[in-house]
Order: sequence, then C-alpha cells, then structure tokens
Amino acid sequence: MTTTEPTDTLTFPAPRGGCPFAPPPAYTEALEQRPVSRITLWDGSPAWLVTRHEDVRTVMGDRRFSADAAKPGFPFFSGGRRELAVQNPTFIRMDDPEHARLRRMLTGDFIIKRVEAMRPEIQGIVDDFLDTMTGHHPPADLVAEFALPVPSLVICLLLGVPYADHAFFQERSALLLDNRVPAAEVTRARDELASYLVELAARKAKEPDDRIISRLVDRGDLNRAEIAGMSLLLLVAGHETTANMTALSTLALLRDPVQLARLRAEPELVKGAVEELLRFLSIVQSGTTRVATEPVQLGDRLVGAGEGVVCMLATANRDSSVFPDPDRLDLGRDARRQVAFGFGVHQCLGQPLARVELQIALETLFRRLPELRLAVPVEEIRFRNDSVVYGVESLPVSW
Repeated sequence: MTTTEPTDTLTFPAPRGGCPFAPPPAYTEALEQRPVSRITLWDGSPAWLVTRHEDVRTVMGDRRFSADAAKPGFPFFSGGRRELAVQNPTFIRMDDPEHARLRRMLTGDFIIKRVEAMRPEIQGIVDDFLDTMTGHHPPADLVAEFALPVPSLVICLLLGVPYADHAFFQERSALLLDNRVPAAEVTRARDELASYLVELAARKAKEPDDRIISRLVDRGDLNRAEIAGMSLLLLVAGHETTANMTALSTLALLRDPVQLARLRAEPELVKGAVEELLRFLSIVQSGTTRVATEPVQLGDRLVGAGEGVVCMLATANRDSSVFPDPDRLDLGRDARRQVAFGFGVHQCLGQPLARVELQIALETLFRRLPELRLAVPVEEIRFRNDSVVYGVESLPVSW
C-alpha cells in the first residue's frame, strides 16, 4: 500500500451540527471521504483521526498502538487531560502486562454473572429515586433527580464510598472531564479526590467491609496512592457515563415517539434498545487515543511510529458498511457490534454494570411514567459540548 502524505487537516474538535445526537458533520464527511484524516490538536501537535469501524477496531485491538500516555507523541485533548494522564496514570493509560495486572484485580466485580445478581438491588434504587422525584409536583430535572443519583449510589455501594459525599465527588468529576478547565484546576480537583480516597482507604484498613476499596486495601500489595487511583477511575467513570447515557437516551426517545411507543409496547426489547442507544448516541465524544509504536498502514495512510491517533467511536458506530441506515434510531436493530465501550484489551471494564443500569432505568422510567414529556422546548436544553462525555446539563421533564 502506498504512503499518502497528508495535505488535508481537519478542524478538531469540530462543532456539532443541527442534530444533537449525530457526530459533527466534519467527522461524518471524513468517514465518507477520507477515513484516516490529519488533525491538529489544541497545542498544535498533529495526530490522525480514524473514523471507520474497521480501522477503529484495528487501532484499539492492535498492540502496535499503545495506550501508554507517557510515550512520546501520545495525543491529548487538553492541558488538563495531559496532566492527569502523565502525572497520575491509571491502568487505562498503561500497556500490558502492567495494565492486565491491575485490571485483573477488579475484573471479578464486573463480570456479567455478578452484575446480573445485582438487578434486584439496582431496581430498588431506581424505584426509590423515581418515588422521590414523582413525590413532588412536576416539572423535575431528570438529570439531578434520577439519571445522576442512580449510578452514583450504585458505584458508591460497590466501592464502599459514603453516598453522603456525592456532591463532593460529582463536582470534581465534572471538572476532570471538562476540556475547557485549565490544567491547574484539573490537577487540584484530581488531588482533592485522591486525598479523599487515600483517607477513605486508611479508614477501610481499620474498619473493613466487603466492598472494592476494602478488598484492595486487604491485598497488601498496593500502596494507598495506587488504591486511590484505581478507585478514582471507577468512581468517576462509574457514574458520569451512565448518568449521561440515561439522560440523553431519555431525550432521544422522547424525540422519537415511534421508537418510544415500540419500547413501551414491547419492554422485552430493552436489552437490544440499550445497545442501539449506545451506538446511536456514542457519548465519548472526543474519541479514544493511542500512539503508534511502529509504522502501521491504515487504508491509504501510513501512520508512523510516534504518531498519535484519535479513534472516533461516534463515526465508527455510524459506519453504514456495518450498520445500514446508521442515522436512524431503530430499537430492533442488531447493534451488538457497536464500539461505544471501546474495543480490545482496554474495552470498558464496567460495561456489564452500565448495561444493566441503563436497562433497568429506561424500562422503569417509561413504564412508570407513561405521560413523561419534555417540560421545555428542546431548543432550551444545554448540551455538554465541551466535556469528554457528551450529555445534557439538565433535562426538565413533566408527566
């Protein structure tokens, strides 16, 4: 295959278009016309944007592409994200064998069998927050009163973090994921969260329970900083992604009455519906990053050693060669090849839990509130365009 020198540089990040659920039009155009494109990042450094489903899976599944953020050429979305990844790396920014060693310590907590056993407990949490929300007169903010507290409480229970502290870690988590936040502020938020978790680990050493942090402390082969880093990753990822998926899925269904009616008439569709919503919405809007450790041919482009790559999950999930009529939400579609959770050895550890939470939350929400509707015009809804995780700031609803 011939190496092609790039003469086109795509604006990155590109603005979204008229549809709030679709990838930015510039990325969709790249998928159709130049699926491996040159981009310039915030600090002027070049990188490759990979948009096709097949190429995204190649990059994320090929060990010639490293997840190690300390390697020269690794691409970052902001100064804050660079500080986080380089100064305090978690195992998602490591390669095997260190990545596998640390990940194995947590795998048992997120296997499908264990997560499925949590369904009754998660159902109870969903019902309780819906009871509270509907106990007041409408309207209500679905994000603040339902979508955010449900996964926050679930991950707190798994980790052994007091839910009473949820405002503290939710505020700092939001700063960590906002690409606009200066590096110093990101570092401060991360340090405050880490200090909190180090202190919590110290308390668990004296007052152990059967939750994840206690078990990490009990192993004896991790220091407090390592325990805090792993716990922070689970705490932030465990509530931010699911919360935003719940709210954005609700909005997408309220905007598509045909598909919503289908889900209400056939609630057994909810597992497939969640896969389709994951595909359709692809909330990791900045994509995922790697750096090539040796030259790799992708299509007609040669990615050189030391060059950064951004895998655009949203366009991979809209690739018509894999998902026919990809811009249409179709709850009956077989969307199991979607890559919203990534692909390869770094695929999201918590995806079984996220799936179960979304299935229960959406089925229960639309079953219990058949008159659920937006309480404001959709034009008034503010979207999280500058966050690593896409979603809505709030979602006023009535019923």
